[in-house]
Amino acid sequence: MATEPIDMEVAGMCVNEFGGAIGMPQLCGEWFGNQIFWLVVALVAIYFILSRIALPRIGSVLAERQGTITNDIAAAEDLKVKATEAEAAYDKALIDARAEAHRIVAAAKADIQADLNKAIAQADAEIAEKAAESEKAISEIRASAMQNVEEVAKDTAQAIVAALGGSADAKTVSAAVEARMKG
Repeated sequence: MATEPIDMEVAGMCVNEFGGAIGMPQLCGEWFGNQIFWLVVALVAIYFILSRIALPRIGSVLAERQGTITNDIAAAEDLKVKATEAEAAYDKALIDARAEAHRIVAAAKADIQADLNKAIAQADAEIAEKAAESEKAISEIRASAMQNVEEVAKDTAQAIVAALGGSADAKTVSAAVEARMKG
């Protein structure tokens, strides 16, 4: 394809002899009208596309997002109120549980003290009984020991008197030993 020269008077100042643009075609004053027409057509088309398709979708997404945020904030407030109520119920239950534990501990201490007092009373009774038995046994042992001491003293006194060469009857020895033992 060979390029043929065109008539310059018909083409205008912005086109060379072969029909190509000279310099930047956007800056050619002869084409401004055409460029402005297509600019207006393009802007109107973009406006209608944006206003009828894109902006309603963006608006619905923004409205949905705002609704979700509002619902989430409301749900968070509800959950916060429920959490506060649950915390109050937990604190009350904890206080009640501590009071119940103190009551149980006090009751257990009272039961233990009652059992301890009963055991101490029983032990005191057993000790008193054993002490009485021991006193009785000690009294019996003392009585028999004194009797044995008296007999041994009588036998010893008779043996000493006989060893010294004297004679003593049993009645005299018994009277002397009894007198000595009485003090």
